Amino acid sequence: MSQTHEVINQVPPHHGYDAAADPALVEGLRREGADWATGELHELGILAGSEQAAEWGRLVNDSPPVLRINDRYGHRVDEVEFHPHWHELMSIAVGSGLHATPWQEPRPGAHVARAAKFYVWGQVEAGHTCSASMTYAAVPALRTTPSLAEWLEPLLASRTYDFGLRAPRAAACNTDEVSQVKTRWPHRLNTLPAYAMGSAGPHRVRVPAPFGIPASRVRRRAQPAASGAALRRRRQ
Repeated sequence: MSQTHEVINQVPPHHGYDAAADPALVEGLRREGADWATGELHELGILAGSEQAAEWGRLVNDSPPVLRINDRYGHRVDEVEFHPHWHELMSIAVGSGLHATPWQEPRPGAHVARAAKFYVWGQVEAGHTCSASMTYAAVPALRTTPSLAEWLEPLLASRTYDFGLRAPRAAACNTDEVSQVKTRWPHRLNTLPAYAMGSAGPHRVRVPAPFGIPASRVRRRAQPAASGAALRRRRQ
């Protein structure tokens, strides 16, 4: 392609750097007893600063998730289809222990190391870090119910990214439905109905909506817009 003009008001692409080469970040890691994670942090930082990772983030943000209510045979599936690079980003986040690994592998500085990695990898694309953050936050709540923690914690802390709408086989992630409506709806009005699925075994709930930031956004777009009168009734 021939060059039509010279662009002089934009900075050149910033690639090929270590996103973890931050003196304050590295010093904080050392101060809090997590210097054992310095090598892993820089390895993740180099990937975060690569042209490949930047392209993954661009494509993910340029390709909104698609809600598939039915498959091509007409069966109801209610699946949200993500760009393949979304799964690449998630796989690295989970493989790097950004989600819940400190809870399963406690050691001095484990939570600080996780926070530093989260800060570095989140610079690539912020949206996918929601699932990692919510998974990390869910573990202490689960531990108040030991039977649930025994069942779910090994799945949540696994470093295997195992995506799909089915019973978890190797891993699981938690996401936050509440955060998805906060821009248009007050938190105090949020409701999340749960239905019992049997008395035996751990208590489970069936939530009548997809989880995850893009899933909820797509679902809202797929539903008819509520009238002003209907919204007023909901707020009462």
